Amino acid sequence: MNSRWNQMIYKAWSPFYDQFFNKGIFSKARKEVFQDIEFSQGDRVLFVGCGTGADLEYIPHRDIAITAIDFSDDMLRKAKEKFNDTDIVFLRMDAQELAFPDDTYDIVIASLLLSVVPNPQKCMEEMIRVVKEQGKIVIFDKFVPRNEELSFFKKAARPFISLLGTDIGVKFESLSRPFSKKFSIQTDSPIMLNGMYRKIIGIKDSKR
Repeated sequence: MNSRWNQMIYKAWSPFYDQFFNKGIFSKARKEVFQDIEFSQGDRVLFVGCGTGADLEYIPHRDIAITAIDFSDDMLRKAKEKFNDTDIVFLRMDAQELAFPDDTYDIVIASLLLSVVPNPQKCMEEMIRVVKEQGKIVIFDKFVPRNEELSFFKKAARPFISLLGTDIGVKFESLSRPFSKKFSIQTDSPIMLNGMYRKIIGIKDSKR
């Protein structure tokens, strides 16, 4: 995957994205991800890869200061249309190169992002950088289930699935290992499809 290809793919996906990824089991999963996340009034929250704004429907977006970014102009346009009567700030930006100072946000949220960016480790590094000390990073995504390997079928299918703009072979344990001294996992639970999709919540703690 590369950024230019992803931009083309998500331009094609944008008219249909909500029909696939904000309905049925995906809608139920998104609700479960956010049902116990505590937001305090005045929190600064960053949505990295907000897509069409599907997750914004499940949070108290009028009580907190939200910045939502995406690399796709077409996805951002859909999100803006849904929330044009709010104070949400929508920006086109690469999740691998966030244009924000260190320690800016109380909560950073990434849904279905790390499996689609060309360099998920760089994206993870950037999210940790911009979240405040003791701030939360909330991740909802598909990963290889813990203590498992990809099946032969999935290994064979992986290159073809990547052409659709997503990777089914990302291992969160490998991805997060370089950041273990400054990112503490608080929650890691299966959320959908027998653990393929997980809800992960971590705390930035660079003093560990």
